Amino acid sequence: MDNPQNNFQYFISGLTTTAKAVLLAVLVVLVIVIGFIVYAFTGNRISINQHETTRMSPTQIQTIRNIGEWEFLSISDEELIDTVRYGFFGDDHLARIYYGTLRLGIDLSQLDEQWVEVQDDSVSIQLPPIQLLDEDFIDEAHTRSFYESGKWSHSDREHLYLRAVAAMKERCLVPENVHAAEQNALLQVKQLLNAMGFQRTSITWRKEKKKG
Repeated sequence: MDNPQNNFQYFISGLTTTAKAVLLAVLVVLVIVIGFIVYAFTGNRISINQHETTRMSPTQIQTIRNIGEWEFLSISDEELIDTVRYGFFGDDHLARIYYGTLRLGIDLSQLDEQWVEVQDDSVSIQLPPIQLLDEDFIDEAHTRSFYESGKWSHSDREHLYLRAVAAMKERCLVPENVHAAEQNALLQVKQLLNAMGFQRTSITWRKEKKKG
């Protein structure tokens, strides 16, 4: 029986130089193609995964909600409010000094699933706007009379109190203070989300809907 190896050598020796070069090139290409096929099935595979945006889990949402009111800026203020009642026999005066602390922050109990989006280790969250956390910010225990003459009713003193509330709001709830509270909020909320395992965060402010 003929030796296949001898037949192959005889076949090669009978080829011209050009034919040998073409055969070698074909064999090289064939080896490369086979190598790619083997790599595709047994080696590292390249795949494209479509990441879908999901919502934060209800448990995570509730964890954040449970924080409730989160203060980011505290402003102390004092106001001297006075009033005069003119009379035929003389004028009555009432002046009182009011002390108060206005707390600016957000109420995380307002947060719900539609304001939070999660993708892998990234989270995008819209925060409710900065607001005055407590309307009852005047410390009545430290409020004192500065000057008082004549008789004044409870209604008169209540009116003076409401003027003090309005004066403190006008002095303290200015854009500069709101912006400072927002910057503190962005920093602290980012730290919270990082602690929850989110490495990349996007934090924006939810816009209030215009009334009417």
